[in-house]
Amino acid sequence: MSQSHRSPCPIACSLDLVGDRWTLLVIRDMMFFGKQRFEEFLDSPEGISTNILANRLKSLEEMGLVEKQPYGSHSRRMNYQLTELGASLRPVLKSMVVWGLRNIPDTKTPERNQSETGID
Repeated sequence: MSQSHRSPCPIACSLDLVGDRWTLLVIRDMMFFGKQRFEEFLDSPEGISTNILANRLKSLEEMGLVEKQPYGSHSRRMNYQLTELGASLRPVLKSMVVWGLRNIPDTKTPERNQSETGID
C-alpha cells in the first residue's frame, strides 16, 4: 500500500483507497452478504457494470484489501475474499449503515434476517 498521497490527512488517504462510487459496495457485498464470485457481485441492486467490477476487484487486490483464489476447473474463475485489512473496514461500514438509517429517508437494511448479514 505504499503509494504517494495527495496529503497526510487520514480522511483524504482513506478516500483515495475506497472513496469512489463502487469500492465500498463491493466490500459490503463480501462482508455482509458473503459474495465471493464475479457473477454474485453483478446481482447487486446497484447494477455495477462488468468492466467497473473487474477494475474494482483488481484494485482491491492491489491494495491488499481482497485476495483471490481460483475455483473449479477453469483457471480464470476466482473467489474473492476480504483480507484482514479489508475486514478491518467493518466498523466503518457499520457506522455508515447507522448514519444512513438515521439521516436518509427511505433507507433500510435488507429484508433478510439482519443477524445473518452482521449489519445489526
